[in-house]
Formats: sequence, structure tokens, C-alpha cells
Amino acid sequence: MRTRTFLTSAALTTALLAGSVAPATAAPATAAPATAAPATAKGPGVFVTNGDRVHISSTPPRTASAHAWWTHVSGPGTKAKVTIWLQMKSGKKWHSVARNAKNLKSGNGGSARRVVARKKCANRSKRQWRTKIDVDLIGVADSPEKAYTKPVTVKCGV
Repeated sequence: MRTRTFLTSAALTTALLAGSVAPATAAPATAAPATAAPATAKGPGVFVTNGDRVHISSTPPRTASAHAWWTHVSGPGTKAKVTIWLQMKSGKKWHSVARNAKNLKSGNGGSARRVVARKKCANRSKRQWRTKIDVDLIGVADSPEKAYTKPVTVKCGV
């Protein structure tokens, strides 16, 4: 059985998110802390799913880019498979245009402990972008909830 319980304490959420650091190139978008029950059911663990907003990469070629990582707070699990999808809005629907995944130790968004998704821009048309992020703790049961970053307008059409 896979379970994840979201914490509802605003004070605890604020305390957990205060220590989160995002790359300087983009504003962070942090999901609510989640708990994951280990396969042995000894007790829940807590981790935070993090990601920055979609932005134009500073390295050529011109691409829409975003990063994702996770921060361990307590409990089991030292590595997680972090998957990020770059999504672009077309009409009223969001479409995934790029995906990447990486097994990572917990971190604060530094380049060694995050996964990046990039999509080359075909033009400079204004488009709405966001990311979908999934953190699956390795060896620990958790549920399929995913975090979404706040949509932003980026001059990158594909």
C-alpha cells in the first residue's frame, strides 16, 4: 500500500520551506511537504519536493529549462528518483514537451543534486510554461502525487 499524507500545519510548512534554497537564475516553486511510509511501516518520513520555475537557460542553444530536487526532512530514504516534465500550454491544455529523471541524494538545489529538463526554442513566441515533478523515494513506499510549479510566461515557442 502506498500512502502519502500532506502536512496541514502552516507553521511547520513555513519552517520546513524556510531552509530551501533555489538556484539564483529562477524563482523557486516549492510543493507542500509530504510524508512517505516505509515498506516496513515503522513510521512516516517527511520530504519536500522542490523545483524552480521555467526560464531561458543561460547556456546556448536557447532553451526553456527547469530544475527539480528533493529535500529530506526526517524518516527513511536517502535517495530518490526525481522526474521532471517541462509542460507548455496550448489552448486550455498542458502538454509535456520534455522529460528527464535522475536518482538523487537529498539536496538544496545545487547543480550536483538536481535534475534538469530542457527544450530547444523554435522561436521567441510568448508561451505559458510550468513543470510537473515526481519524487519517488527508493526503497520507501509513497503515493503518486506530483508537484506543479507556478505557470510563467516565457518567450520560447516550440
